[in-house]
Amino acid sequence: MSIKPRTSTLAHAVLLATAFGTVPQSWAADVASAPIAIRAAHLFDSVKGTLVDAGVVVIDGGKIVSVGSGLAIPEHVRVIDLGDATLLPGFIDAHVHLQSVSTDSWYQDFYDGIMRFPAEQALYGAQYARQTLEAGFTTVRDVGSTDYVALGLRNAIRAGAIPGPRLLVSNYAIGATAGHADQDPYPPQRIAPAGPIMGVCNGPEECRAAVRYQIKYGADVIKFMPSGGVLSLTDPVDIPELTQEEMNAIVGEAHTWKRKVAAHCHGDLAAKMAIAAGVDSIEHGSFLQDDTLLEMKKKHVFLVPTLFAGVWVGEKADTFPAPIAVKARAASAQIQQMFQHAVRIGVPVALGTDAGVEPHGQNAREFALMVANGMTPAQALLAGTANGAELLGIADRMGTLQAGKVADIVAVPGNVLDDIRATAHPLFVMKDGTVYVGPH
Repeated sequence: MSIKPRTSTLAHAVLLATAFGTVPQSWAADVASAPIAIRAAHLFDSVKGTLVDAGVVVIDGGKIVSVGSGLAIPEHVRVIDLGDATLLPGFIDAHVHLQSVSTDSWYQDFYDGIMRFPAEQALYGAQYARQTLEAGFTTVRDVGSTDYVALGLRNAIRAGAIPGPRLLVSNYAIGATAGHADQDPYPPQRIAPAGPIMGVCNGPEECRAAVRYQIKYGADVIKFMPSGGVLSLTDPVDIPELTQEEMNAIVGEAHTWKRKVAAHCHGDLAAKMAIAAGVDSIEHGSFLQDDTLLEMKKKHVFLVPTLFAGVWVGEKADTFPAPIAVKARAASAQIQQMFQHAVRIGVPVALGTDAGVEPHGQNAREFALMVANGMTPAQALLAGTANGAELLGIADRMGTLQAGKVADIVAVPGNVLDDIRATAHPLFVMKDGTVYVGPH
């Protein structure tokens, strides 16, 4: 259910320059200079998937020094006591679009997408990034933006210029002409056709070039579109839009460059082809069948289900143009049932919301939807922490509260296993040892 790319314009040189690591390190945000101990009634162990009481995390220099139940706190350490709360690793959302957000008017969104300059859209993106961080999501993966807006946000956040989650970006999503990665059908005499640099490719060699262009301009991950999408006018939602050879070229080239690959797939046949190509995750998966889910379990291909987006587009279907409304109703009706099957089968799951299709900052609703559709609260929390870190290739640095890892910490009220909806109300958010929500 990815957001449709808007008409391409030239990106600002300053945003592109940061892709090459030229941002002055002096712009980086300060981290806590003195050791801190954070204490709460409970702590979620995302290694074992269990809750322990009397949780303590000690942080120094932006890293976790020690963690456990009832740890003795040295006298020189400043203590933040959060009382009846649960400490957790910073949440991870593996599927967002920070560039923009859908409103109650598809037509207004379409107009804004055409008329806003990249610099203007980046300012909105900065607002959405802050909302996401304050919601407890300290790391997100942006899987499709235009004009290098997400790339610019990533670099500005990394430099400490604006607050936001740690960001991995794909730049332009890759797909075929007339597919979900292509522009809506503007009159061709007015809008130049998109090519590989904007992710649109036909044939294996163009698809390889599209991957290389995204990597050239700083992509951390490659996103491609094997099947059609919901919020686009002309592509069927459930059929393959790339050949097997094109998918093989995309995944093979990305893996050669040591980039993971996310495949936007609502349709079952397209997902089967993407899995055969060696993809790392299937995004959405609305119409996946059990044999496909079993193959994902066998090959350890992650499902990123975006249940929240499915619910949202179903609720908003009456506001969409007729071709989109039909697709929205079909996908919304099927995605939760598919997820229930995936849980029973044991497919690896990483939390992803498709935020941007729905409002930013409400990402934690995905936890409650996963629990409502068959996961235990602990399984849902693992999907949004350790599993997300594994999928994104950052499990050595985050995803669990362990000594030596980055101090990304969230606290929510009460016992989170008793009420998973507490994840939507963080009372403390720390990223890289810096507090963004709660007592400092």
